[in-house]
Amino acid sequence: MVDEDSQDVLVEAEDISGFFVEFEEGPAEVNFLRVHHAGTARRKAESAVLEVLNRQQEKIGEYFIGRVERRESRIDLVGDGSSSSAYRFFGGPCEYPTAAGVWQRWASGVDLRQGEWFERPAGDLASWLHVVQNSWFASRRRAARYLTGEVIYLDGLKIVAKPGFYCALGEAMNGPGGYFGSNLDALADCLSSEGGQELPVRIEWRSFDASSNALGRAFVKSILDIMHEFHIEVIAN
Repeated sequence: MVDEDSQDVLVEAEDISGFFVEFEEGPAEVNFLRVHHAGTARRKAESAVLEVLNRQQEKIGEYFIGRVERRESRIDLVGDGSSSSAYRFFGGPCEYPTAAGVWQRWASGVDLRQGEWFERPAGDLASWLHVVQNSWFASRRRAARYLTGEVIYLDGLKIVAKPGFYCALGEAMNGPGGYFGSNLDALADCLSSEGGQELPVRIEWRSFDASSNALGRAFVKSILDIMHEFHIEVIAN
């Protein structure tokens, strides 16, 4: 975690608890686990940013927290990795409870596989999409298409919930872990972007009826209307 204003490192740790929770209920009590570094001079910051790093120490995600306050007056670092540091996050926690596990996978250094999001527990799907979106913009990429090709393919058998549709579409447009919207407005933003590659001319949506039944006809109609607005033909197979 760093201070956005000074870029001072407030604390660096391997894991965190109390931040990824199901409900936001005001200030969060957050524990940094297996602390490697702690800025001992400062206990408070007004513009803290929680950064997620991979094993190469590259930033792959970030959360603007705002005001934080360390609970202890000092942190004693020990060599066995057992040190912890408790903070109060006045900006509140993240409402995706399984995102921590998803972040661990993304930070592992092992390339993401095509369709990997579908292999995870059903409860991880919304958190996976959250990590996709967060990491995409933390890596300074645009809401746009980066791959090329006139036709993309959607496997409707994997699209059993709304987050799954956006995971599948993002992957089809931008490869494993790719982002291309997380709601209807964000989808329209991605389609209207002028900063990426050309949009496909056609989407072949396989097993369309199965996924349409799972998603709901009204939601699917909204998707088709947006695609039509941007002159993308959708072939329902």
